[in-house]
Amino acid sequence: MAPLHSVMSAQGVSVQFRFSILWREQGTNCLLFVTPEADADPCGLGTFSQSCRSHFVLSPFQELCVGLRPWLGAIFWARLSALLSLWRGSLQCLWTYLRGMFRSAAALSVHLMWPLWGRKAGASLTRCLHQSLTMTKRLQARRLDGIDQNLWVEFGKLTKEYDVVNLGQGFPDFSPPDFATQAFQQATSGNFMLNQYTRAFGYPPLTNVLASFFGKLLGQEMDPLTNVLVTVGAYGALFTAFQALVDEGDEVIIMEPAFDCYEPMTMMAGGCPVFVTLKPSPAPKGKLGASNDWQLDPAELASKFTPRTKILVLNTPNNPLGKVFSRMELELVANLCQQHDVLCISDEVYQWLVYDGHQHVSIASLPGMWDRTLTIGSAGKSFSATGWKVGWVMGPDNIMKHLRTVHQNSIFHCPTQAQAAVAQCFEREQQHFGQPSSYFLQLPQAMELNRDHMIRSLQSVGLKLWISQGSYFLIADISDFKSKMPDLPGAEDEPYDRRFAKWMIKNMGLVGIPVSTFFSRPHQKDFDHYIRFCFVKDKATLQAMDERLRKWKELQP
Repeated sequence: MAPLHSVMSAQGVSVQFRFSILWREQGTNCLLFVTPEADADPCGLGTFSQSCRSHFVLSPFQELCVGLRPWLGAIFWARLSALLSLWRGSLQCLWTYLRGMFRSAAALSVHLMWPLWGRKAGASLTRCLHQSLTMTKRLQARRLDGIDQNLWVEFGKLTKEYDVVNLGQGFPDFSPPDFATQAFQQATSGNFMLNQYTRAFGYPPLTNVLASFFGKLLGQEMDPLTNVLVTVGAYGALFTAFQALVDEGDEVIIMEPAFDCYEPMTMMAGGCPVFVTLKPSPAPKGKLGASNDWQLDPAELASKFTPRTKILVLNTPNNPLGKVFSRMELELVANLCQQHDVLCISDEVYQWLVYDGHQHVSIASLPGMWDRTLTIGSAGKSFSATGWKVGWVMGPDNIMKHLRTVHQNSIFHCPTQAQAAVAQCFEREQQHFGQPSSYFLQLPQAMELNRDHMIRSLQSVGLKLWISQGSYFLIADISDFKSKMPDLPGAEDEPYDRRFAKWMIKNMGLVGIPVSTFFSRPHQKDFDHYIRFCFVKDKATLQAMDERLRKWKELQP
């Protein structure tokens, strides 16, 4: 007689089931009846093992337990054809008893019974259970509480539902430069060993050129083995840094508006986000405001540092504002970090995209900051190839070694071919850097023209623009629309800019991103009258934008 097995989940935790099911497997009728409390199951009938593949029958004692306390255990009618003469009478009686008991649960069980009925012979019994029954224990980790909602998912769905010009998400809709696509083609069709693993912390030609290229910019002799880590995009670099450095209860200062991953990444690592807000200065009458008019209050920033502060997150050029932090502002941040012994994570993915003669300054290049700064970059933003998902983080070895620990115990390795292509791109750029042929000069020149085009076009329908001085983005002030159209559809507590952005998608066919999503929840209502637009787009996209805006203008009184 086959024994009744105790069955555990994949994590080694007893799985508790709630429902009864009648299903057919390998031509055998089986009834499953499971206790709601495995701890109250002295007969060992309440749990099942994923590794178990055999059918189960019961000993007389186990049958007796079930007859006396049917809510305790689990019954399988297995190999019915072989045991029919022995068990027919007792099992029919038991079935009659249980049928009445569970009649009220029949409707609830239908959706569980249906996918199991008619399973092919040989299908795993436990796989069926795993797919169809639910655990009573909490599934998600508590660190996910409050971060499950994502604006990009919601707006991505709306973008697909309507005929729109997408000026929301930050990616180019034009081709990378020819040398970049050729490098990628060569990587995928040349050396066959590029199809295999490379060094876990980065493809050596890439880490070598990154150390050489950025070492000169930062004024450091960088070791490609210890000062550079290649990651799955800058997003991966950020996540690795937070996981490596933020401990339970550590405070992380975030300057808002901020890219919306900093807060959840802090929380997933167990840290506490602390926000300091950039505030806009009024633009001169008759002139447009500039992104650099959004300023830090030095006293407010200083007040955010406490003995629990571990990290300050800096993003320059800033997303969503397009603000390029000045050297003076960076020196203020650097002094406070050194005074309070705080690390700095500097997200500099848009460092080549600066306009109007502004200069990007890396905070790691300031005196005393290399030893406490992680500098994060992106090949996607550098070479207009965001889908390659190649990023990097650079810093001193005593910090980087902890990021390598996270990296080697999570993704371990990034795609070799994409790294090889990026290495070629940087080798080419290193030869042309500072010359008219440099892509790092050509790209911002072209995007500055796009920015100016978008500003003129958006102004035509009454939007007030802030001139971006860096990044992919600019923001528009919709205060006038808020006063004229205050009652747009939406949830009662939904910020106005989210409702306006949805209205714009559905009625004007234009996608922008509400800037309130880049603020912490307590401050969203104070900054609910801005929309972010991406101008790193193809000419055809900008022309399509112009056509939608022309129709919008015609509808205005």
